[in-house]
Amino acid sequence: MAGIGHNSGRVDEPGHSWRKHVWTKARKKLMPTLPIEVVRLRVRRAEQLGLPYKTYAGIRASTGHDLIGFLFSSNALHVLRDGQAMPAAQVAKLDSLISTHRVGLAHTPVTPTHLSSLAQIDRAHSAPRFAGSWADMRDHMKAVIQSEQVPADRFVLIGDTGFEREWSEAAQLAGYLPADIYFEGQVG
Repeated sequence: MAGIGHNSGRVDEPGHSWRKHVWTKARKKLMPTLPIEVVRLRVRRAEQLGLPYKTYAGIRASTGHDLIGFLFSSNALHVLRDGQAMPAAQVAKLDSLISTHRVGLAHTPVTPTHLSSLAQIDRAHSAPRFAGSWADMRDHMKAVIQSEQVPADRFVLIGDTGFEREWSEAAQLAGYLPADIYFEGQVG
């Protein structure tokens, strides 16, 4: 006989309805019930971050912390050379962020100086090199996070390539969102 929560796939065993009842009750007990005031505060925070509530709640549940900001690759911002401005969609999204750190990561030939000169970026750092090792990338990203003086799991990386997704994992950030989804508001 299978125990509670056993995923054998068989539903015709004797006692199935009892096991289902017990499993459902145990699962419900594990799920927190938040007061409506807390839910309202979190919905408001998700809006300040420019994230759908479901995405924000998932990130918050996985880290146990609130997000305080984003790391944006220069690719995600569509800034590919010094002197280039961000497209209107990126400007509008970053302008709408409230109480949020906006940190740029500049891919060569873009410089951190140029990214930080954009009004929508608070600070900028150089991005990890494509040719570097995984350890070099990890160390570089950890140094960026240390300079921000905030725990890594309080940031989400907005990137545009698979290589940039690895930065998120290397630095142990709260998550990664593809730029096209974040800036078009299609995060689910």
